[in-house]
Amino acid sequence: MEILKNAGRGREDTIASLEGVPVPSVDVDAVLSLLGQCPAAKPTPLREAADLARTAGVTSLHVKDERGRMGLGSFKALGAAYVVAREATDTGCDQPDRALDGVTYVTASAGNHGLSVAAGARIFGARAVVYIAETVPEGFAARLRAKGAEVKREGADYEASMAAALEAAEANGWRLLSDSSWPGYLERPWRLMEGYLALMEEVFAQMPAPPTHVFLQAGVGGLAASAAALARTVWRDGPAIVVVEPSEAAALQGSIRAGAVLEAIGGVSSMGRLDCKVPSLIALKGLSRDADFFVTVGDADVEAVLPRLAETGLATTPSGAAGCAALLMAGDAEKHALGIGPQSRVLAILSEEAEA
Repeated sequence: MEILKNAGRGREDTIASLEGVPVPSVDVDAVLSLLGQCPAAKPTPLREAADLARTAGVTSLHVKDERGRMGLGSFKALGAAYVVAREATDTGCDQPDRALDGVTYVTASAGNHGLSVAAGARIFGARAVVYIAETVPEGFAARLRAKGAEVKREGADYEASMAAALEAAEANGWRLLSDSSWPGYLERPWRLMEGYLALMEEVFAQMPAPPTHVFLQAGVGGLAASAAALARTVWRDGPAIVVVEPSEAAALQGSIRAGAVLEAIGGVSSMGRLDCKVPSLIALKGLSRDADFFVTVGDADVEAVLPRLAETGLATTPSGAAGCAALLMAGDAEKHALGIGPQSRVLAILSEEAEA
């Protein structure tokens, strides 16, 4: 485990070249208003993991369980589908299932983001095309097709499939709907990240007391940045926010250390949904202001925690377990560096369901 304390905490100007990039939205009322119209949009549970808290040597560990989110199996249900719903509402069409007739959304996905795009498109009459890398299991491709998406394989990794999606959007006039952001592509990912705010708004109502520490796993950083931004709005400087990345894909930590946007160099991680080598610019800017620590965890350490989580009713994937794993694998020196002790109250997110 490598820990980096964020020396620029509280500032928005510590990363070079992000001057025109917005920070994450905290307009949770807009999200709740739209989700209130969706029958599937029910709060997910916050589970108290007392046994795991004792193992970690803390007072309490509360785990936000996203495995049942809107029937899609992860927090991503709050993202892309929310963007599609906003755009459908903006048409003013009084027939929701035809509001986006003739529209095609295209994206790349290594996991649950593609399901959210597909589900949102199908509800509002749009078409979804999802590019996946050659390494993505066929079982996931089948899940995408079951949601109505057209699946195309391109490239050996996520970055290659993303490049193919971008090229297809430009060539065909399709709407690119990525969960990351880069120069010239900021509006839809900003809105997508806004959808994630519903998760934290539920936490505020469910937590018996504010936590002292919040562990947030990150790929490109969208969930972590949205959760951190709203946590700072509500809990202010109270909790220490810890961002957790795979050792093989420490794009956020590396960029924070360098004070500039960096691409991570590493191998393939078993934390597939977090194995993102380039950070989202919106997420990076938000986390450079709001996060206290950036932590990396190795594949073997996370995989070792999975049986323990399953035993306590929290079965998930390596990606879904990363936040919990960072807490559970921390030794005395790491806990001291993060300010964790017997009186600590920790919040973590179980971000997706276990794979069949």
